[in-house]
Amino acid sequence: MTVTLKQSTGPAHTRIYAYGAARGENAVPNDDLIGPIDSSDEWIRQRTGIITRVRAVPETSAIDLATDAVAEAIERSGVAADKIDAVIVATISNPKQTPSVAAIVADRVGSNPAAAYDVNAACAGFAYGVAQADALIRAGAAHYAVVVGTEKLSDVVDPADRSISFLLGDGAGAVVIGPSDTPGIGPTVWGSDGSRAGAVGMNHTLVEFRDGAAPWPTLRQEGPTVFRWAVWEMAKVARQALDDAGVEPGDLAAFVPHQANMRIIDELAKQLKLPDTVVIARDIETTGNTSAASIPLAAHRLLEEHPEISGGLALQIGFGAGLVFGAQVVVLP
Repeated sequence: MTVTLKQSTGPAHTRIYAYGAARGENAVPNDDLIGPIDSSDEWIRQRTGIITRVRAVPETSAIDLATDAVAEAIERSGVAADKIDAVIVATISNPKQTPSVAAIVADRVGSNPAAAYDVNAACAGFAYGVAQADALIRAGAAHYAVVVGTEKLSDVVDPADRSISFLLGDGAGAVVIGPSDTPGIGPTVWGSDGSRAGAVGMNHTLVEFRDGAAPWPTLRQEGPTVFRWAVWEMAKVARQALDDAGVEPGDLAAFVPHQANMRIIDELAKQLKLPDTVVIARDIETTGNTSAASIPLAAHRLLEEHPEISGGLALQIGFGAGLVFGAQVVVLP
């Protein structure tokens, strides 16, 4: 006798119900950072577009930031916390290798015993998480999911490093995703290029630090390499995401790229030939680069400042260490 396994199925479509956000407590202007890198406020503004960035106090962890962002997203979504059955956290700054940030956050917000796990896809982590939540719900593996990008990058900053340290900030951005009558999350275009793993990442391992062979690991990047890759290769990924969703640039209400560098954001918008009607997220100016948190933080701010884009289409794209990338078109709540 052959037994046929049952398989779960879910709704045909999903959408984002609501956003939540948390930013580091302190605003850190350029002037506070220029001494150790022998730079100037003008140099940082011209190269990155950053005027100030947010950083958390020592007592605040990436877990705390994630908890606050998720709590706001759940409250705004109208979905009860105990109905959330999947919690996906994108981060590179879990203070411990294990347990996951996700399991702790799920318990803190009242979603215990949700499935919970962390994703390490750096600045593309949030887009990866959205792709997974969409797929899990449509497969019937979850009913409602939370995706949160959270980072405390100030823990892995070398104040004397000129390659990336002055870019980085702390924060968390979250969404609640659930069933929808119409498509609310387009196909994800994602991938990686591990041959360029040395372009951005940690400069030492924890084992080297433990053995006294290296100082505390901090983030570094090959700026020109990352800039060229982001501008030329990511424009292709963004166009593919639009094509796969059946969307023209003029159909967008908003463009929410990873907040890596203002020059990259402006160049991507130019290459995509976005019309003036598309609102472009430039949260980097006062938040800094928050890696996995940057897309949801930027989208949260856009919806606060431009309520008219609610219900419209947004193209989001993340890219960073790995090298990894992910993009999709979503309907804004």
